[in-house]
Amino acid sequence: MRNELLRPVRIWDLPTRLFHWALVLCVLGSVISAKVGGNAMVWHMRLGYAVLALVAFRILWGVVGGRWSRFSSFVYSPAALLRYLRGRPKDDDHFEVGHNPLGAFSVLAMLAWLLVQVGSGLIADDEIASTGPLIRFVSGELSLAWTSYHKSYGQWGLFVLVGLHVAAIAFYRLRHRNDLIGPMFSGDKQLPTAVPAATDSLATRLFALTLLGACIAAVYLLVSLETV
Repeated sequence: MRNELLRPVRIWDLPTRLFHWALVLCVLGSVISAKVGGNAMVWHMRLGYAVLALVAFRILWGVVGGRWSRFSSFVYSPAALLRYLRGRPKDDDHFEVGHNPLGAFSVLAMLAWLLVQVGSGLIADDEIASTGPLIRFVSGELSLAWTSYHKSYGQWGLFVLVGLHVAAIAFYRLRHRNDLIGPMFSGDKQLPTAVPAATDSLATRLFALTLLGACIAAVYLLVSLETV
């Protein structure tokens, strides 16, 4: 494939890019505030709510977002995964465009893990000063069990997923000379002209903003159940 046959193709629309970096900052801030403890736990909980809203948005955007951000573009069949691992893709597989099968698994695992981790935090009780806003809807035994999960398996599982994600980025950069970070800033990849671009217009961005607003409102209402 010659360079002159390549062109910049919009793969990651602006909503997907902003989601990605906002999630990075919120997860990082949540971890740091938890380690600091004390008054920082207020921010730990706020950032947890933000993570929940972001994940909810990403799930919706995975259905109606830009072409390469949709789950339908990167939820692969076992046969496609096998072709990828064997290095024998079909012409229409487009493993190099958005998420490849292993990257897709990483994305789905991260979203699912964050949902469970935030959910456990909503009913957690550290038995010191912080309790989740939904703790009154579960028994004390269940709350303590999920609190233990939140602080142990949930936390360390998240660290493992993040570590694998970073390691994969480094591996593809060093081994395959494939930059995965740059396109998440610019939105574009150098790809063959036949590869269709994702729609990333003002209308889609405003639509994404509306979806995010709805997710934020839904999380706010969920957290408000604490005082109902």
